[in-house]
Amino acid sequence: MPSGDIDPFHAVRFANYRLFASGFVCSSTGLQMLSAAVLWEVYERTQSAMAIGLVGLCRALPVVALALPAGQIVDFARRERVLVVTQVGMALAAASLAWASFISAPIWVFYALMVLMGCARSFNGPSRSSLLPQLVDAGAFTSAVTWNSGIFQFAAVSGPLLTGAMLVWFGAAWPVYAVTAALCMVMAFTGAMLRPRAMGTPVAAGGGGSGPAARRMSLSGMLDGVRHVYREKLILATITLDLFAVLLGGATALLPIYAKDILHVGPMGYGLLRASPYVGALMMAIVMAYRPPMQRAGPALLLAVGCYGLSIVGFGLSETAWLSAALLAIGGAADNISVIIRHVLVQACTPEYLRGRVSAVNSVFIESSNELGSFESAVVAHQFGPVVSAVSGGVGTMVVVGAVALIWPQLRRLGSLEAAMAAQQRASEAQVASADRLAAEDSLAVPAAVITAQK
Repeated sequence: MPSGDIDPFHAVRFANYRLFASGFVCSSTGLQMLSAAVLWEVYERTQSAMAIGLVGLCRALPVVALALPAGQIVDFARRERVLVVTQVGMALAAASLAWASFISAPIWVFYALMVLMGCARSFNGPSRSSLLPQLVDAGAFTSAVTWNSGIFQFAAVSGPLLTGAMLVWFGAAWPVYAVTAALCMVMAFTGAMLRPRAMGTPVAAGGGGSGPAARRMSLSGMLDGVRHVYREKLILATITLDLFAVLLGGATALLPIYAKDILHVGPMGYGLLRASPYVGALMMAIVMAYRPPMQRAGPALLLAVGCYGLSIVGFGLSETAWLSAALLAIGGAADNISVIIRHVLVQACTPEYLRGRVSAVNSVFIESSNELGSFESAVVAHQFGPVVSAVSGGVGTMVVVGAVALIWPQLRRLGSLEAAMAAQQRASEAQVASADRLAAEDSLAVPAAVITAQK
């Protein structure tokens, strides 16, 4: 163990988290394999940038449409059960995709199955992220986020590499989709075995709480997450920054075009290029696990997103495979810093009873922006070429960094993430104490009212 108080394995010491992580690495690897394979197959069959952009659009639209009701359902239901159901749903969609690929079904069938996959993702992201604080104690939460990021990066490296190898070996994409279906079922199994700890659900103004009335589905309840994000300027600034960075810097959607027509590296090279951002991110996750907690998280976030934009510009201009891979790795390392800071802030600055709904809003901003960014990059590439698309997106990302720093100065001043988490913990404890006090006063007031009525 490193010197001082740093324990890089803090989260892993919890049995619940080990169970969660073992399923998460399987599911994430499978979904990364599927994402890489479907883009390659659609481009192989159509030779159209717009066609691969439509894949991203089909995956994004359900997330945008279903995010708010999904967030409220995640807050009301047992989150581990929602996770299991969504993993089964994604497994069924992947199995259907394998059959469609095997029989060379029309491209519109692929788009329809991507919509179904997007519906499952609408519930999967909020249930997974809001469940995490219930699997470890507060002191291990930052460690759990870092480990989750590292697991995702590992999956995002191994998934495309496995896809490239399988595309070469089988000469077809359907085996990739079949493996994805099996791996999603592994997480459904481990999710069913989770026993998350119960957390307090204080009554709060604006529709929160745990009473029967608070658990009825309503538009107001769905919008509680939106209102919270708007009130918490740090959350708003952070997810806005990531939204536009990913939306404008979606050059990874162009990788089939770069691999096939610009760098001429084939399916195996495509897998390597797609894995490159996550190689950098995985290395950064390891560094983050061993380094002391950030003391200037805000400036680090702005610098990281700016570096990401610059790396995308370099990638767009590169015509050498190894340089392109290196620039993608640098961008992935920078993006990993942003992911960790954003995830910790969103969960730390959100009361437990709202975490599902706020995670759903975060999904609209982040998960759907990945797919919408793919669509935006593909549209620009269709009109002006892939190089213009990548370079303009990277430049736009750097402009957004400057704009966010000016609009939300509190992000520039953000210091320790641990201090932000401690402040939210104190606020939650105060809410619980206040709710208990009100409940006690109500219980005393009822007998008094009865006595008065009898007199």
